[in-house]
Amino acid sequence: MKTNMTFALCFCNRGFMPGELILDARREMAQAVTEAGYDYIMMEESATRFGGVETRDEGLLYARWLKEHEGQFDGVIFSMPIFADENGAITALQDAGVPILMQAYPDEIGKMDFAHRRDAYCGKFSVTDVFAQYQVPFTVLKPHVVHPLSPKFQENLRDFAAICRVVNGMKRFNLGCIGARTTAFKTVRFDEIAMQKHGINVEAFDLAEVFEKVRAKADDDGAVLAKAERLKHYADFSKVPAPNLATLAKVAVVIDEYIDEYHLDAIALRCWNEMETYLRICPCVLLSELNDRGIAASCEIDMCSAITMRAMALASEVPATVLDWNNNYGDDENKVILFHCGPVAQTLMVGKGTVGEHKMFAKTDPGSGWGVNEGRIRAMPATISNCQTKDGKIVVYASEAQFTADPIESAYFGCAGVCEIPDLQNKLLKLARGGFKHHTSVGKGHMKDILKEAFTTYLGYDWVEID
Repeated sequence: MKTNMTFALCFCNRGFMPGELILDARREMAQAVTEAGYDYIMMEESATRFGGVETRDEGLLYARWLKEHEGQFDGVIFSMPIFADENGAITALQDAGVPILMQAYPDEIGKMDFAHRRDAYCGKFSVTDVFAQYQVPFTVLKPHVVHPLSPKFQENLRDFAAICRVVNGMKRFNLGCIGARTTAFKTVRFDEIAMQKHGINVEAFDLAEVFEKVRAKADDDGAVLAKAERLKHYADFSKVPAPNLATLAKVAVVIDEYIDEYHLDAIALRCWNEMETYLRICPCVLLSELNDRGIAASCEIDMCSAITMRAMALASEVPATVLDWNNNYGDDENKVILFHCGPVAQTLMVGKGTVGEHKMFAKTDPGSGWGVNEGRIRAMPATISNCQTKDGKIVVYASEAQFTADPIESAYFGCAGVCEIPDLQNKLLKLARGGFKHHTSVGKGHMKDILKEAFTTYLGYDWVEID
């Protein structure tokens, strides 16, 4: 899921400051971005004095340069090696259309004479104040001033790249709703218009059409055979009867066709109980495989979980998943067993999943639930997040956690892991009172601050603090 990132570099200037410092900044910022594994573009040094932006006219020049390179960069780094000219800065970047990182150089003790003093500590406020007045969103990270070649700025760059991936991947995307809301689950209601206001285009499909498309597929269809082979390599299908594997492959091919035709970036699927009753399969493992391919795939028509799953997958470049807040873990009030029947990407599991029969359906209708992907979630740092649509808004929360290696007895059904979450009981109270559902999305790594910055600064989501 790794993506190449390119940053447009912009450098400030101010007439009465030592502008020669920009030359070092151009070299050092290019080196820093390259060492972090990203690409960059920057305006020619000869375009202005030292290639910096000082005046409104130079800001217009830089804005035109950005327009000429539209689509070639994921974010802008506005570097302040010296006190910046705020008029040139806002003119240059007010229409950038991507996240903007404000970076300012530190002064050095022993280099505070006029030839070396930067005053960027102060100048950064001059720029951010004007950007706030113009309502142009921007990102500021800790510390307030930081040298591009420092380890801390490498951290800043990685965080900013993640913010850019989330913002650029979430401001417009297509979310497939395959089937109606599961009748018994009012908890997964959603407001399609609220999603559209935030750039999320929902494409809805009827399960009746899905079933007809599945029935029209022949067992020896080339795409079906190829998908069956893909699935057998993806998980352990040794227990699955051949007819049920063939049906799973057909459903997977039909879902892929919807994804291709409608350019879907994420889906939510009505996964029970019609598929079990009429097709004799449970599509859990298909969602797992989709998540591993970079298509955020949520079960139970949980459209809101698909949103946060996509955001976390973009931030971490690792698949995310949706899980139930399912079981206490003994008497430990900060541990919970998070579980689902099998949409968890193999990337997040201890090893390959074992595809079996859904035990809940097997109780009353044996043979109807082939496709559950059983296993355990690996020990790892994690982030939990989910959202709801409310009064035309998207409201989101996030908190950081840790999946542990604590055992879960082998008889436990499904794919699960023990998750340790600081102050869990108070967080659960806030989620319950806030009307959040029985699901949470889970991604690998700690990324709460990245999500909050992307959602609130750039995407216009409402944020609920549960920590």
